This record gives sequence, structure tokens and C-alpha cells, in this order.
Amino acid sequence: MASVKTANHINEDSLTIQSRVNVPSGYHRVDYSKGSFEDYLRNYRLKAFGSKIINYDDTAYFWQGGHIGILEIPVPSNGLQQCADALIRIRSEYLWDNHRKNEIGFNFTSGDYCSWIKYAEGFRPNINGNKVSFVKSASMDSSEDNFYRYLNLIYMYSGTLSLYNELPKINDAKDLKIGDMLIKGGSPGHIVMICDEAVDANGDKIYLLFQGNTPAQSVHLVKNLEDSEISPWYHLEKDAVIPVSNYTFYDSKFVRFK
Repeated sequence: MASVKTANHINEDSLTIQSRVNVPSGYHRVDYSKGSFEDYLRNYRLKAFGSKIINYDDTAYFWQGGHIGILEIPVPSNGLQQCADALIRIRSEYLWDNHRKNEIGFNFTSGDYCSWIKYAEGFRPNINGNKVSFVKSASMDSSEDNFYRYLNLIYMYSGTLSLYNELPKINDAKDLKIGDMLIKGGSPGHIVMICDEAVDANGDKIYLLFQGNTPAQSVHLVKNLEDSEISPWYHLEKDAVIPVSNYTFYDSKFVRFK
């Protein structure tokens, strides 16, 4: 019966997050303005239903039981685009596509800020132990190809720990919204992103989540394996134990991109 209940929320022929997943009875989606990051995420395109999670080396991930959709985002064969990196890429591509390139920038784990604008101007990190300095050593290049080279650099020197240290914390789960992230900062850590949001008449909110993973693999919309009645929707609470697909957050914390 559980699988039947879960299937009731899924439109197998739909190719965006919002159209793939119906809200449970009594809930409605929270409105966000067109063009916002929230709107961008809930309308992110998905591959055909039943598509498999594929690792960076083009092999199938060993477990295919935790997802109901694969996002249309390439997985580079270099293996660098792991869990935090996939979310960094999605945020950066949104800013790029919406003419907000000057906002693209992330801290390295060292705490040093590396912006796309400075990278495009030719500045590159000179790393000596824990010390980082930026030296102009390349010519100006604002191309999209160079943008993805910049992201590869961020993937190498940023991660869940740097995001947890850098980003604003969400201390009340009632304030969570699309684009916020459930995070365990560490090596290894993990991170997932809220990509849709619904609420009932009592103000009870539920959320959809997607994640990348380590090894680098397809970004996927996860099932709720603990509550088949509302799956793939989740209730989220700060400091709670929240199992998400093949990972469990034991002391749940949330952050938000600036």
C-alpha cells in the first residue's frame, strides 16, 4: 500500500519538479514571483521518469531506490561536482542566466573569497599551505567556458564545511523556503536543497529536496523513505534527525545562499 500512496503524488509524464510532484490533500504550493530563485528551482527540468542516477564515470550508481526524478544538469567526467558543488553550480547558473554575475563568488575552505568577476579578470589563487593570495596571471576572459573552469576551481577548494561557515544560518524552521539547504558541514559532510514548498490551512509546511552526492553523480529529487504517505514531501525541523535518501542528518542545520 505504501508504494501506491507514494505514486499518487507523482506525474510520471511530467518534466519539471513542480509538474512531476502533486501536493498532498489539504496543501497548496507557496507562491513565489516569476524569475525568482525559488521559481527557478521548482521549475527545474527533469529527465524522463525512471532515468537512473549516473556516476561521473558513466556507470550507474549502485542504489536506485531513493529518487523520483533526475535533474537536467550534466555531471562532468572529472568527478569534481560532488554534493555541495552541484548546488553551487545551480545557484551560479541562476545568477549567470539572470545577469547577476557580480554576485557569483564563494569562500574556499580556508575562508578566502573567490569571485567570478576577479577570476574573469585573470586573478588566480596562489596557495601556500593554508595561505591563499590572488595574483593576476591570466588574461581577461568572461566566456561561458571560462565560467565553468572557475566553477571547477570552486569545486576543488570549497565544500560543505566552507558553505556552513560562510552562509547565513536559518535558526527557525518556520522561516525555511525554497533554495535553503539542509547541511552537515564536514569532511565528509552532506547537503541537500529545498526545491519546492507547500503549506496547509494550519500553516504546516512541507518541502521537496534534491541532492548531488559523492562520488559525483546525477542530481536527483529524493523520496521520503520514512513517510510513504506524503513522499516525496518532507517535514523539516532544526536539530531533528532527518533521513534523506541514503544519508541521515542527525543534528539538522539549515543555511541560505546570500
